[in-house]
Amino acid sequence: VETIGFGRFHILLFVIMGAASIVEAMEIMLLAVASPEIRCEWRLDDWQVALVSTMVFLGFMVCGVLSGYVADRYGRWKVVFGGFVWSAYFSLLTSFAPTYGWFIFLRSMVGCGVSGVSQGFVLKTEFIPAKYRAFLLPLATIFWMTGSALIIVIGMLVVPTLGWRWMIRFSVTPSIILIFLFRFIPESARYNVSAGNMGAALKTLQRIAKMNRASLPPGQLAESATVRSFRSSSPRTHLLSWFVASFAYYGSVLSSSELLEKNLLCVTNADPEHQVKHRHEDGVCYCIPFGAGDYQTLLISSLGEVACESRVGVFYFIFLAGFHNLSSSNQISFSTQAFGFTALLFLLRSLVSMNFNVVYIYTAEVYPTVARSLGMGFCTSFSRIGGMIAPFIAQVLMSQSVILALTPFAVACVLCALGNFLLPIETRGRALLVRQALPF
Repeated sequence: VETIGFGRFHILLFVIMGAASIVEAMEIMLLAVASPEIRCEWRLDDWQVALVSTMVFLGFMVCGVLSGYVADRYGRWKVVFGGFVWSAYFSLLTSFAPTYGWFIFLRSMVGCGVSGVSQGFVLKTEFIPAKYRAFLLPLATIFWMTGSALIIVIGMLVVPTLGWRWMIRFSVTPSIILIFLFRFIPESARYNVSAGNMGAALKTLQRIAKMNRASLPPGQLAESATVRSFRSSSPRTHLLSWFVASFAYYGSVLSSSELLEKNLLCVTNADPEHQVKHRHEDGVCYCIPFGAGDYQTLLISSLGEVACESRVGVFYFIFLAGFHNLSSSNQISFSTQAFGFTALLFLLRSLVSMNFNVVYIYTAEVYPTVARSLGMGFCTSFSRIGGMIAPFIAQVLMSQSVILALTPFAVACVLCALGNFLLPIETRGRALLVRQALPF
């Protein structure tokens, strides 16, 4: 892989696997856009709206470890492709959900499928030469940002006229397209080597070399015997980074949606057709669908998602996210200016998405090929505990106090940033290992 270098194959890989990130982002971000609509349609309380997001992450958590195990045992390609089909099928069924109970069940199934799609990050990482990973993997965040923005645009165009069900149906379209495009991506050569299938690995490498107009090095393809250890306190710190990354990211997304839905300081002149009320220290809030300005604010804030890389980046961006969460809780509580609020959301989304991206990259680089998918699956599953807790803070506690709702996110980010100094390995420029001692 290192000898073949970067070329046309990697451009194709980057685009198709980037499109997979678009699908994943759309499925996860969909609830932030749809929550005001389902709240009104089924007369839901705050905790019931929060439970929808929690069930999605529960499905992701349960299936995440399983998808990682299957990917290490039977191949990355099969799991990612199956995730596309599974998530597209159940997402489409969600648009026909007759009741709230069916809705949360079907969305949990979507979360299960998305956990398989997320293994595409491993597949992509194993094909990219080390010296290009620091550039290409963070750059792929553009696709996640595109997915977040796309579902907001679809919501802005479709929800006011056709409703949230048609928004979900339109959002399935990229998944269907990807099912046909994914045949151009081969199984990971690193996986085939670790599984002892040298013939398939060599065939894949020859195909890549031909596309890149390069040649394979002389000699025979063999498995690396390098063994390194990743022990001490690092696994606990590493899992804490994942937990806080998910907790802070989805907390910021859902907090943004909640604050916009309640018009920051709440209103008392809601449209009579919206009968669902919410508690607030200053009065009564009503369930009000997003207006054009709300969609625009969400869209602008989603553009703040950029990326960086290295272990230092993990500390830096988690710490800044925590500080910004804390300062935002004080500023939002008295700010009623749309521009100021949009700027705060933009900065917050930028910081927490940087953090999430760095943690993804670090995990893919620190685990060996034989356990990379399982390690990624376990870490992403563990992180979804943070995603399951975040809705009840961002969507339930927010009705009581903005400061109380945002403070837990700030404190978690600062503590995690300090804990990341315990991580013993810097992965920048480090070759991917086939085997090493596991961190458990």
